[in-house]
Amino acid sequence: MKKINLLILSCILSFSSVTADEGMWLPMLVERLNYVDMQKEGLQLTPEELYSINNSSLKDAIVRLGRGFCTGEMISDQGLMLTNHHCGFGAIQSLSTEDKNYLDDGFWAMDRKDEKPAGFPVSFLKRMEDISNQINTELNESMSENERTEKINELSTTIKEIAIGETSLTAEVKSFFNGNEFYLFLYQTFDDVRLVGAPPESIGKFGGDTDNWMWPRHTGDFSLFRVYANNNNEPAPYSEDNIPYKPDHHLPVSLNGVSQGDFTMVFGYPGSTNRYLTSPGIKYELETRQPTYVKLRRLVLDIYEDEMGKDSGVRLKYASKHAGISNYWKYFKGQSEGLKRLKVYERKKSTEDDLEKWISNDAKRQKEYNGVLDGFETGYTNLTDINKIRLYLNEAIFRIEAINYAYNFTGLKRALVEENQEAIKKEQDNLLKSLDGDFKNYDKTIDQRIFTAMIRAYSLDIPKKDQADGFKKLVAKYGNDFEKMATSVYAKTVFSDKEKARKMIEAPSVKKLEKDPIYAILKSVFNHYLENVKPKIEKETESLTRSERLFVKGLREMNSDIVYAPDANSTMRVSYGQVENYFPKDAVTFNNITTANGILQKEDPNNIEFIVPAKLKELIRKKDYGQYADANGELIVNFITNNDITGGNSGSPIINGKGELIGTAFDGNWESMSGDIAFETTLQRTIGVDIRYVLFIIDKFAGASHLVEEMTLVK
Repeated sequence: MKKINLLILSCILSFSSVTADEGMWLPMLVERLNYVDMQKEGLQLTPEELYSINNSSLKDAIVRLGRGFCTGEMISDQGLMLTNHHCGFGAIQSLSTEDKNYLDDGFWAMDRKDEKPAGFPVSFLKRMEDISNQINTELNESMSENERTEKINELSTTIKEIAIGETSLTAEVKSFFNGNEFYLFLYQTFDDVRLVGAPPESIGKFGGDTDNWMWPRHTGDFSLFRVYANNNNEPAPYSEDNIPYKPDHHLPVSLNGVSQGDFTMVFGYPGSTNRYLTSPGIKYELETRQPTYVKLRRLVLDIYEDEMGKDSGVRLKYASKHAGISNYWKYFKGQSEGLKRLKVYERKKSTEDDLEKWISNDAKRQKEYNGVLDGFETGYTNLTDINKIRLYLNEAIFRIEAINYAYNFTGLKRALVEENQEAIKKEQDNLLKSLDGDFKNYDKTIDQRIFTAMIRAYSLDIPKKDQADGFKKLVAKYGNDFEKMATSVYAKTVFSDKEKARKMIEAPSVKKLEKDPIYAILKSVFNHYLENVKPKIEKETESLTRSERLFVKGLREMNSDIVYAPDANSTMRVSYGQVENYFPKDAVTFNNITTANGILQKEDPNNIEFIVPAKLKELIRKKDYGQYADANGELIVNFITNNDITGGNSGSPIINGKGELIGTAFDGNWESMSGDIAFETTLQRTIGVDIRYVLFIIDKFAGASHLVEEMTLVK
């Protein structure tokens, strides 16, 4: 999935009522805000069984990958963790070689000693706490937004230090409702995570980019990892002496399947939504930000796909990079279409008009909310052109890997200028330590072509008055011949060659760095941004921040009878809903499940996205599904629900009313792509892998039945 962001449609689209299954809710607040509705829809657990800091609860089975790029769930008392294949993709690719290509062939550890370090940590939430009063009492409206931020950071640091105490926990303070509320989160983080199993791409990514964000799907998007701890069941660095972690709770796995209308919950770490975005923000998205992403990422993808098609080694190197860029290219393309189709701009404008009337009807409110709505119009108008420079800096200039890599040398240059020998040695050590990894998945030919395309786009699309003098001079030197420029630059730079880079690290000098053409481009463009662009963005952003905070405050005050959900911000949330089909347009109905028969119907031996492994084909033709078939003898592959999720929820468990695992969320449908900004309950769907298909692949296809045996199966 990869980025679906969602909240409460009524908060932005002026709907008069709120359905209980919209929103991503903080688990600690479910008892007060949502529990009665969840019971009515089919929840059979107590609030304490959902979230507790004193006893085992569902929250203890939910895992945050890294700092929130995906979610996982514990499915055994021996540290076994389930997540998506695309969440484990980077680890699988990193562990692969041309001789042992786990992306193509899959990977299954038949013994614990064969499990491989994954390269990312996981965290368990220990508790969350509302600290809004502690922070808000120290704030006032006479403060500038920068002063507010400084005070919030100061208070947050103290609160975190007290909360952590002498423990090994980590703490985060997060803002909610655009700076109106604040919560503390305490985590226990485990660094020793190991890859246990992953199907080949032909299963885990079946349908590829063609099916991404689409329904119906037939994708086995899952992978397995194991969390390890020391002998005291505590976090520890990787060691052969570590043992499987025993979680406080693991999810029982249901073999009973799903039916239309069944209650579903999704627990996880949704990344970010922007449901309170106003109409000027929508205009900026549709006219500036999203078209920029779509254009620049398509240029990159065309180059990737051309070069990856020529060489299997290059395809392996760039598989993960391509997947990430392609996913969001399609996402932004679909989001733009969705926002227009649903007339989100008009609906948000209606909400703003209502708020403006409400403010004007009271003198006290006029004073408190003075200029709030005007601030959006002015802020986005002033930011449109200047923000385009920032977008091109990130999406064009820093998309060039040699430039991105050269940025890592800025610390070394600073130390050289200061003649700080200790700092120089530290920077050298860090750069040498990461050197092999920096170049492991790098191809100079691709990067040189990306350089040509991105420098051309930056030069032609950004007004000359907004370009750095050094950059313009360099372009002029080559007479706007960007291919000639790229050939010359890549013949001279050290940042596209591992051994040249090593020599620079081992014998660095300021003169050598500044003479390098890649570093010269970086310095020229980035310094121009810091000196001329960033200050203007910060100035306009400060007024926008105030407008956003007071807009949400006013909206909630005006509609005090509505329970609003906060935007996603990579903290644990729960959403609830049902298994549901949907009707995307006239005379079209989509069922809520797909079966293994659809895999054979989609098979195309000449298209890498739709190749079906011979063994899987044989199992499906024989209907050799074992205990994983449904009551009709069919194997369900994927199903859809109306749960509210977004990017970061990838890998989240889909749980039934009894607290049992029935599937793993991995994507959303095409109609959900505007959900980052506006949730549409009748059209938006979460796509999950049926847990029985996961077990079928592990057991019948891979022959790794020992993994199924350590799970708690419920029939």
